[in-house]
Amino acid sequence: MRTTIKSFLDENFLLDNKMAETLYHNYAKIQPIIDYHNHLPADEITENRQFENLTAVWLNGDHYKWRAMRTLGIAEKYITGSASDKEKFMKWAETVPYTLRNPLFHWTHLELKRYFGINTLLSADTAEQIYHECNERLQSKEYSVQGLLAKMKVETVCTTDDPTDTLEHHQAHLENNCSTQLFPAFRPDKSILIKNSDFVAYIRSLERATHLSISNFGDLVNALQDRVDYFHDNGCRISDHGLPKVYAKKARPKALDEIFSKRMAGHFIKEEEANQYMSALLLALGRMYAEKNWVMQLHLGPIRNNSSRMMKLLGPDMGFDSIGDFAQAKDLSLFLNRLDSTHQLPKTILYNLNPSANEVMASMIGNFNDGSVRAKMQWGSAWWFLDQKDGIEKQLNTLSNMGLLSCFIGMLTDSRSFLSFPRHEYFRRILCNLIGRDVHNGELPNDEKWLGKIVEDICYHNAKNYFEW
Repeated sequence: MRTTIKSFLDENFLLDNKMAETLYHNYAKIQPIIDYHNHLPADEITENRQFENLTAVWLNGDHYKWRAMRTLGIAEKYITGSASDKEKFMKWAETVPYTLRNPLFHWTHLELKRYFGINTLLSADTAEQIYHECNERLQSKEYSVQGLLAKMKVETVCTTDDPTDTLEHHQAHLENNCSTQLFPAFRPDKSILIKNSDFVAYIRSLERATHLSISNFGDLVNALQDRVDYFHDNGCRISDHGLPKVYAKKARPKALDEIFSKRMAGHFIKEEEANQYMSALLLALGRMYAEKNWVMQLHLGPIRNNSSRMMKLLGPDMGFDSIGDFAQAKDLSLFLNRLDSTHQLPKTILYNLNPSANEVMASMIGNFNDGSVRAKMQWGSAWWFLDQKDGIEKQLNTLSNMGLLSCFIGMLTDSRSFLSFPRHEYFRRILCNLIGRDVHNGELPNDEKWLGKIVEDICYHNAKNYFEW
């Protein structure tokens, strides 16, 4: 008996059973999007930027695409270098057919289809026509930044912002009374990572932002509290940290002052000293977040800027990061317990980059759910190298096995591109397919209304209630 071959990217893409189709089309698809973590520039949202061409809106800043192009042997000139926008797009189009079975192949064609109505596969042969057609549409009001957000039913966007940020664009956006809500997230990593080469310069910039002198560890905590207060007054209710791991070393206050002073004077500090400092500052920040009733996000596990040669040539965050193999459980447990033991543990979302830590994270959140808040502790969606079909399925299955999938707050883009929101659709289809498959196999009851409500909650309502937006 012959099996029917499905059409690529048809209406039932990734849905392999009838219940999956019903759950997606009748429940998941219609939900608005709350994108509670991304790296979109707030100024472009507020100013409603009109992108000049497809490269500007789609390729710039996208290290996923850059890595693929480098793998194919494309020169840096056409990736982050001096080539024209059109030349860069043509090289990306040349790359796309070779990305088969990489999520880039799915994302690329979902984005062309959902934003521009283009069903043609992107390749060197079709690039000229697609570039021309998309560029024409990008000139219309419907394809301004806010038009793109409205097209995907994006209700809320939460950017990632340094403590020194003025938040002027968030303030202006509020005054503009736009349909999409825009909130900042507090990302103080530059004040934590004491061994970074730009640490001293960053502390000086924090002094300028707060108009406070920072001469010891206590002064630094006070300066960060000042910025937490400022962010809170400007609508911030969420923090974020992108760290290799959480640190949990104890140190006396005097030792913290000595470590901070040594570093500010340009002297070498030992790894043990750095860990003591980072542990104490992260703990102080966690207490601030709890006092404000913020959500704390911990993105754990990357090893960054692996190529020192490319770091010198291009700078940080240019696509040379990978999965680290840091031990996570012990220090993470100690850190969360120290906050919890004094009733100062905020609502927390843990994200891990190394899939070998899936069960660690899924079980860790259960240690600190205390009944005070529904699903106070969350294990966040599959992140970065893991936000593809296999990684998403593993995250959902592990959470189902060790926690409550029904309380999960769902997907985010973690993106710098305004064309990345079909990633929510991608996640929703995978979610519905997993649940539908269980029904098909007799592992869940065939109860559409019940399952549909759970799907709606994961796609939208759980996040809405968790963040109180």
